Amino acid sequence: MPRRSDPSQSQSEALAGLLGLGSHSARKSHYPELLARLEELETERNRYKWLFEHAVHGIFQASLQDGLLAANPALARMLGYDDPEQVLWSLTGLANYLFVGGATELEHIRDVLALEPGLFGYETQLRRRDGKVIDVLMNLLLKPDENGLFEGFVADITERKQAQKRLQQLNDQLEQRVSARTGELQEANRNLLQQIGERKRIETALRDARDAAEEANRSKDKYLATASHDLLQPLNAARLLISTLRERRLPASEQNLVERTHQALEGAEDLLTDLLDIARLDQAAIKPDLEVYSLDELLAPLASEFQPVAAVAGLALRVRISGYQVNTDLRLLTRILRNFLSNACRYTEQGGIFLGARKRGAFVELQVWDSGSGIADDQLDSIFLEFNQLNVGRAQERKGVGLGLAIVERIARILGYPIKVRSQPGRGSVFSIRVPLASTAQQRTAVLPTLSRPRLGDPLPGRRLLVLDNELSILHSMSALLEQWGCEVLTATDQAGALQVLGAHAPELILADFHLDHGVVGSQVVQHMREYFGLNIPAVIITADRSDQCRRELQAMGVPLLNKPVKPGKLRAVLSQILQDAPTPIA
Repeated sequence: MPRRSDPSQSQSEALAGLLGLGSHSARKSHYPELLARLEELETERNRYKWLFEHAVHGIFQASLQDGLLAANPALARMLGYDDPEQVLWSLTGLANYLFVGGATELEHIRDVLALEPGLFGYETQLRRRDGKVIDVLMNLLLKPDENGLFEGFVADITERKQAQKRLQQLNDQLEQRVSARTGELQEANRNLLQQIGERKRIETALRDARDAAEEANRSKDKYLATASHDLLQPLNAARLLISTLRERRLPASEQNLVERTHQALEGAEDLLTDLLDIARLDQAAIKPDLEVYSLDELLAPLASEFQPVAAVAGLALRVRISGYQVNTDLRLLTRILRNFLSNACRYTEQGGIFLGARKRGAFVELQVWDSGSGIADDQLDSIFLEFNQLNVGRAQERKGVGLGLAIVERIARILGYPIKVRSQPGRGSVFSIRVPLASTAQQRTAVLPTLSRPRLGDPLPGRRLLVLDNELSILHSMSALLEQWGCEVLTATDQAGALQVLGAHAPELILADFHLDHGVVGSQVVQHMREYFGLNIPAVIITADRSDQCRRELQAMGVPLLNKPVKPGKLRAVLSQILQDAPTPIA
């Protein structure tokens, strides 16, 4: 890289003379291609010269024997000089005026370049014209066959270094404050022990203990809500694998072990799911999303879900659905009624269960009747407490974990809906919740539940499904279950892998985790797949994320959501419903 530019005309003449062309027009006319090449070289030279002079970072050319040979304006400005010619020091000048490390540092650079083709990411300090020291990052590139000539690229990182230093100072100050505060708390505790007899100090200590307990409880709830994804991932994988085994023909002894494992996982799943819901409810992390729904949309899916549950328990489930429309949050109200029905199936040994609705002025009262053992009047208030189950003497007699009605009470408080319980020991109970009816202006045409459509055969065998999850254990478990149902399963951990395994053929359905690696979410990948193949590919999102933001995003895309751990029965029902409506591709 030259220190100064020679006129283009002189350079052209020199090169022409070197080739024996001279400047005579007659000779030039015999070599038009050479002249054109000379012009191209001059143009390229001028372009590199412009880049050199207008670069943001400092650039220089130096020799291991003679020091700086050329420098660009950016380097001069960085060092506080007006003209790049002012920074063209010899090796002695570099040691005396530029490098803070002096001759020792230059010798180190010389030693490195004697062994390596370059020195990259080299952080050092340079001295400006005004005497101030700046931190810089250098890349030094040795030019081959140039007898010690090398080029350097310099970036000023002083501000970054200062920011790091300020951050370290802040951390040190914080540690000092924490240490000081810890000492103050220890001293306060000693004073508390010395003045234990004073009533005011006792009351203050009790108040502090209460506040600390509340903060610890909030921290626990926050941790549970935040850690839900990591907690539910292994449980989800285990649940899928056990469900795969349950559907296989096994020897009686092994089948018994599988069933016992299944029951243990169900208990762990119920406890963990309820704990996470309680944590989110106590944090007020759930906000109602009110819309107008018909009771068909609310009650028909619940009837479909609990008919087989009641049948397994030897109970008859009757449902009466009226044509009323309500203004509510469908998800939250469904959770309340699901807990009512679950408890009714769990604690009713014989008889039946009734799910219905009765109009009460501007409200409709949704009721769940059962013919169970009933609840005594003096125990009605305690059934909504956490981990409370009535008339349970031994651990083997426990059914569930006692959080269902605690969750109901919190959701009802969020919605502002009153709950009533009526019960007679030995005859059964009635759990009800009062929901506001939609006004005339709000009412809309009711959507008939698709669950009522008749299904023709099993739509799963032979269908080509893509499973997308960043957890390999989930991929293996889900693949095993779906293949057992007869599906052709392709798996991938990210978008690129999905496109690779799919090739030119789109899947018939995508099962995707919501939170993938590197901040990518499953709904984005689904949208990309639809655009890539030019098809509105059906999809189901599976996630441990129970946030309203996640739910609303998937609602906007029209994509069903299943929360982890996934119940295989529900997964199969959703897949069957979607694929029942989707046409089977011709092979």
